[in-house]
Amino acid sequence: MIDQTLLPHEHVTLAFDDYREVARAIKEMRVRGAPAIGATAAFAMALAAQHSPARTTEHLLADLREAAEVLIATRPTAVNLAWAVRRVLRRAEAARDLAPDAIRALVLAEAQRIADEDVAINKRMGAHGARLIRDGDTILTHCNAGALATVDYGTTLGVIRAAHEAGKRIHVLVDETRPFLQGARLTAWELMQEGIPMTLITDNMAGHFMSRGRVNIVLVGADRVAANGDVANKIGTYSLAVLAKENGIPFYPVVPTSTIDLEIAAGDDIPIEERDPREVTHIRGVPIAPSGVHVANPAFDVTPHRYVTGIITEEGIVYPPFGLGLRQVKEKAESYGA
Repeated sequence: MIDQTLLPHEHVTLAFDDYREVARAIKEMRVRGAPAIGATAAFAMALAAQHSPARTTEHLLADLREAAEVLIATRPTAVNLAWAVRRVLRRAEAARDLAPDAIRALVLAEAQRIADEDVAINKRMGAHGARLIRDGDTILTHCNAGALATVDYGTTLGVIRAAHEAGKRIHVLVDETRPFLQGARLTAWELMQEGIPMTLITDNMAGHFMSRGRVNIVLVGADRVAANGDVANKIGTYSLAVLAKENGIPFYPVVPTSTIDLEIAAGDDIPIEERDPREVTHIRGVPIAPSGVHVANPAFDVTPHRYVTGIITEEGIVYPPFGLGLRQVKEKAESYGA
């Protein structure tokens, strides 16, 4: 994996052969983005299977269940991680009549299938979302939901890429996304690599540009979508949605159906990860706040569905009321693997 904590100044590729090391990398955000950590965790399950000393199927399944618990505990808000781990585990348990080595092969194949599906899903979302982008539009985005946050292509940046590839003249305003600066470090880097026109802004400039009529649409990613359409995404997204509503600007999360959690009724039930205070008090190890200051560092906030114009998925765009539409696209996507 690319070590995303070092971008954009260093491009370092990491290699792991122990699922516990992968779990630590997920926790430390060396890899991040809901789809990316889902695929990463699936391959970590494959590592757990390959390195398990089990000689019986039941012993191997017990080792996989232990690995699943470790991996799921790393990032509680992003549902894709648990979704991918449980999907791999179900595949293994469904094959319990097979020998351990056969199950090991199945687990690896399922992880690869999840990765391959993610790329295809992103391109389908990009095609749906690009139809919303007009020639000459300025798009505001937050955090990083590009190729780095997925297996490839991206969710939000997948829409932007698809519009750019279609020849539309677009400009992207990139929130820096404090405190971890995924916008400044990662989204800006990706867009510059692609030659897509962009301007980096601080998070608290978004309202200024909206009020001046310089934003046509807001596109964000999501780490979990509740059954009613409430959206959990990187901290600061809720503020953008309220500002967009006030200024009459459409607000669209771009999410694969694997990010839709129909078991969560509303956003209030989504667990919010609280991260290390040093992410707020330091930037790349340099202190920017008084020593000993009290810090709050929730990694995500929840945008109520009343602020959401529509939700772009690989099965199409869902509009309010969200309950039925989200269920329909989720069931449609899941039917392919039935």
